[in-house]
Amino acid sequence: MEEFVNYILQFGNLNPQQIELILSKAETLELRKEEYFSEAGKIPRYVGFLLKGVTRFCYYNNKSEEITHSFVEENNFVSDQQKFEMQMVASEYIQAITDCQLLVFSKKNWDEIGNTIVGWKEIEHLIVKNCLLKAIERRSPLVSEDATTRYLSFLDHFPGLVNRVPLSYVASYLGITQQSLSRIRKNIR
Repeated sequence: MEEFVNYILQFGNLNPQQIELILSKAETLELRKEEYFSEAGKIPRYVGFLLKGVTRFCYYNNKSEEITHSFVEENNFVSDQQKFEMQMVASEYIQAITDCQLLVFSKKNWDEIGNTIVGWKEIEHLIVKNCLLKAIERRSPLVSEDATTRYLSFLDHFPGLVNRVPLSYVASYLGITQQSLSRIRKNIR
């Protein structure tokens, strides 16, 4: 819980009563490896804060290939925020790569926080902006780089993650085959 409180306090000031209210609206959710936090074709039920574990955002392209487009590690928010807010059907999956523990907020409880705490909408906006900037920062250079540079960049942005997730997900994220990833890894050792 302390990590969650410290995270949100980066984006604004909250008094102890406001923090207590926020925590009272949260539930703990355990996800087993490979379970979905949110699924394409369904309305996202929660916004979550990852206390333990790793998740990934993925979708299927027009060739029915599974594409991983981002990872979320501990002490970060995980949600399909736009679809959650609008209560619209999601177009991608959020899947647990490892066993995960999350603090989650239902739409009703998330809205109650926003309607009760003055300034929460600004904090929420800054949190969402921060999450989007992290995703863009991690993803945008990958488009123009060669595969080895993309892999080295991945290692910089996600130190230790390569040992926690299947290499097939890393290869998909990098836009290369698993065989290419194996060759790259062998050549840089």
